[in-house]
Amino acid sequence: MRGGELSAHPDRVRWNAKYEAAGEPEFAPHSLVEWAFAREIPDGPVLDLACGPSGSALRFAADGRAVTAVDVSEVALGWLREEAQRRVLEGRVTLVQADLVTWRPPVDDVYAVVLCTGYWDEPLFRAAVEAVQPGGLVLWEAFTEEARIRRPGLPPEWCLSEGEPASLLSDRFSILLERDLPDQAKRRFAARSA
Repeated sequence: MRGGELSAHPDRVRWNAKYEAAGEPEFAPHSLVEWAFAREIPDGPVLDLACGPSGSALRFAADGRAVTAVDVSEVALGWLREEAQRRVLEGRVTLVQADLVTWRPPVDDVYAVVLCTGYWDEPLFRAAVEAVQPGGLVLWEAFTEEARIRRPGLPPEWCLSEGEPASLLSDRFSILLERDLPDQAKRRFAARSA
C-alpha cells in the first residue's frame, strides 16, 4: 500500500470514517461475483476496483487467483489485509491505496476479471476494460441516474447514464448481463471480451 499523498484527500477521509463507523466487515463476496463463478471464468489475475473490505477479492484469491485490490481507504485495505492473512491468502492479494479518479491499471497488465461494484467513473471504466484479456470478464455495478432522485447531492458523474456502461464498450465485448436494480437505483452489468 502507498498513500501518503492521500492523507488529506476528502474521499479517503470520508470512506475511512464510514468504514470505521460500520464496524468489522463480513467479507461476503458480491452477488455479481457469485454469478460469475456459476459461469466460465478464464485463468488469470483479477482487478478489484473501489474494493473496500472485499469479500470478492478473497473469493477470487481462494480460487487461486492473484488479485489486485484498489481503494482510497486504508481502513478498508487494512481489514482486507488482515482477513487475507487470517485465511492464508495474503500472498495472492496485492493492496493498492489510490484515488481512482487518477489511478489507472499499469499499461502492460491484463486481467481475467475486472470488477467494480460500487463506483462509477467513465474514464476509469474505459481504461479498465482495455486491461481485460481475451475471454475475460468485466463485472460492474454502479448507481443509475435514478439514485440522484433519492440522493439529490449525488454528483451526476458518479451515476451511469442511459445505456452505460454497455454503450462505452467496443465490439470486442459481448454483453452477458445488464439489469437495473430499481430498489437500489443501480445497474448490474457483465460482459466478456472476445
